[in-house]
Amino acid sequence: MRVMGLDVGEKTIGVAVSDAMGWTAQGVTVIRRRSLAEDLGQLRSLAEEYAVKEIVVGLPRRTDGSYGPEAEKMYQFGDELKRTLKLPVEYWDERFSTVVAERTLLEGDVSRAKRRQLIDKVAATVILQSYLDHRG
Repeated sequence: MRVMGLDVGEKTIGVAVSDAMGWTAQGVTVIRRRSLAEDLGQLRSLAEEYAVKEIVVGLPRRTDGSYGPEAEKMYQFGDELKRTLKLPVEYWDERFSTVVAERTLLEGDVSRAKRRQLIDKVAATVILQSYLDHRG
């Protein structure tokens, strides 16, 4: 079963998709946000293209584990995804996913300009892989 992982930000949405067995995550793209309707349309197209059966949305938490207003935005976004794509939506702790993504890109000797382009896609991959690993 393919799962789509999302790192949702104010300006972009990083997208990753699992392999058909649901074991490994691969970064797919970064969506530049325009409007909710357009964002959902692009996500619907990707979900159909990859035959996705479930979506995982990165849930921002504070370092102490509590939820802030950003988490509420993700729940609202997830509700819209459920309604529009008619797929189950799970939420997964995204703490440190951007830090891990940045470190991965630095270790890969990726230039600063290229890192800015890739960071959200890699963060989505980190979120999704963490979810897949936990799910077992």
